[in-house]
Amino acid sequence: MRLENKVAFITGGTSGIGKATVFRLIDEGAKVVFTGRKEEAGKAIAEKCGATFIKHEVQDAPGYDAIAKEIETKFGRLDIAFANAGTEAGDTNVEDISLETWNSLIAINLTGAMLTAQMAMRLMRKNPGGSSGSIILNSSMNAHIPMGNFVTYSTTKGAHIALAKSVAMHSANQSLNVRCNAIHPGVVETEMIKGVIDRAEDSVAARAQFEGMAPLQRMASVEEIAGLVVYLSSDEASFISGASYNIDGATTAGMMGV
Repeated sequence: MRLENKVAFITGGTSGIGKATVFRLIDEGAKVVFTGRKEEAGKAIAEKCGATFIKHEVQDAPGYDAIAKEIETKFGRLDIAFANAGTEAGDTNVEDISLETWNSLIAINLTGAMLTAQMAMRLMRKNPGGSSGSIILNSSMNAHIPMGNFVTYSTTKGAHIALAKSVAMHSANQSLNVRCNAIHPGVVETEMIKGVIDRAEDSVAARAQFEGMAPLQRMASVEEIAGLVVYLSSDEASFISGASYNIDGATTAGMMGV
């Protein structure tokens, strides 16, 4: 119950890491508002755990006004914001990427994270008792080791590092007690990854390939990522801001050798 009486906002909460984080934050005592595109899934999750679901796409800038109003009206404060929503759908290499796809992925992965942080900062500075809060951006290990065949995704995840630092510095310069950090997961065993493995011609080999990407020889669970979000959201992390946390099983730590 480390997050008892805290109010959290999560984007992309209908599947994967976002979904796991909704449930984990509820278990830790937080009241949770989450968004996503999948209305049916969102309503089912909300009904199961008691969170509040709002259908919204993160690149929809005007939509944040209604979300902020809902949070203020229902809870009167915001303590945690997890900018989790992102996609690599349609991405490719620098020679083949279309401007349309580039702009679309930039809007979801980067502009969506900025808009989430912007809304959170504006609410957190008004919290009863004084400004307070934790903003967390879900980046990727690809911020440190970009992929040639996912130029847009890699670029946006790298930009999350600078975005988190800029938000953290703005907060400090304004004498606000609002922190911002980025997390960098490695390969996580989400429903999407499980689907890729199950559809592979040799599912055993496919699983081995995913697990072999990390020196720890396994994928992360969504619960492990949610655990890091809980820590950074808690008062135990009150002196951590502008930081980047790798949670990738040592994938970016160094070369494994031959």
